[in-house]
Amino acid sequence: MSSLYNVFFGFKENPFNLTPDPVFLYRSHQHEEALSNLIYGVQSRKGFIALTGEVGTGKTTLLECLRDFLTQNRIDFATIFNSRLTVAEFFEMVNYDLDLRCNPPSKTQVLLALNEVLLHNTRNGRTTVLIVDESQNLSWEVLEEIRLLGNLENRAGKLLQIIMAGQPEFDRILDDPTYRQLKQRVALRCTLRPFAESETHQYIHSRLATAGATNPALLIPDHVVSEIHVRTQGIPRIINSVADNLLLTAFAMAEKQVTLEMLDEVSNDLRLEWGAQRVSRERIFDDQSYPRKVAGRRE
Repeated sequence: MSSLYNVFFGFKENPFNLTPDPVFLYRSHQHEEALSNLIYGVQSRKGFIALTGEVGTGKTTLLECLRDFLTQNRIDFATIFNSRLTVAEFFEMVNYDLDLRCNPPSKTQVLLALNEVLLHNTRNGRTTVLIVDESQNLSWEVLEEIRLLGNLENRAGKLLQIIMAGQPEFDRILDDPTYRQLKQRVALRCTLRPFAESETHQYIHSRLATAGATNPALLIPDHVVSEIHVRTQGIPRIINSVADNLLLTAFAMAEKQVTLEMLDEVSNDLRLEWGAQRVSRERIFDDQSYPRKVAGRRE
C-alpha cells in the first residue's frame, strides 16, 4: 500500500511517517536554535543541558539529529531511552552503551570504568555525552545519580555532558525546591513549542518537497493547511498523522488534491478536539477555489 501511495503522488518516500527521521527535520527557528544550543553545550563542556517540550513537538527528532552529529564527529555517547529504571538498571545501560565491559555491571565498577574512559577521552581532546530521554519519568534516586555524575570535571570543564530531554513535567521537576541542586547545574535550557500557523505551512510544504512533491501547495492547498493547523494545535506529530491520513484518503479516492471534506472525515476518525466551536460543513464559496470563513468558525 505504501509503495502504491508514493507512486501515485510521485513521492520518493512517505513524507509524514511518524518515525523520527532527521532527513525530514524542518528547521524552524526554535528547532534550529535548540539544536545549536545542544551542540554548543556539548562542544563547550557545559555539563547539564535540558530540552523540554510538549508531547509531539519534535524532541526525539532533534535528539536523532544530535546523535548524527556526535557519530559524525566520533564523540562517544550513551542513550537512556527508557527512563523508568532502577539505579542498578541505569548503570547497566550506561555500561552497555559506552561499552565499559564491566562484568558484573555494579554501580562501583561502572563508575570506576566510566571515570577512566572520561579521563582518557579528555586527555585526547574528546568529550563524552549521556542523553536521557523522557526525563520526567526518572525516579528521585536515579536523578540523584545523574546529578552526581555531573560533578566529574577538571579545569577544562565537565568530563561528561548530560542532555536531559522531557515533557513540561520535567520543567516543573527542575523548578521544585527539592531538586534545586540539579537545577543549579543546568547550564542551558531549551524549550520546543507548537508551531505558529506560518510554521505549519512551511513544515508541511517542506516535508512534501523533501519527499519529492513538485507542487506541495497544489497537493494540500493553503486553506486546508490553515485548518490542519487549527485542528492539530500546531503539534508536529499530530500534523503528520492528519496529513498522512489525508493523503491516504485522497489516494483511496484517486484524487490528487485533498479537501476540507476529507479533513472532516480524518478529524472524526482521529477523534481530534481542537477547542473550536463545531459548525455545519455547509460553506459559502466566493469563487471556485477558496471557501469563505463561516461566522463563529474561529475566534
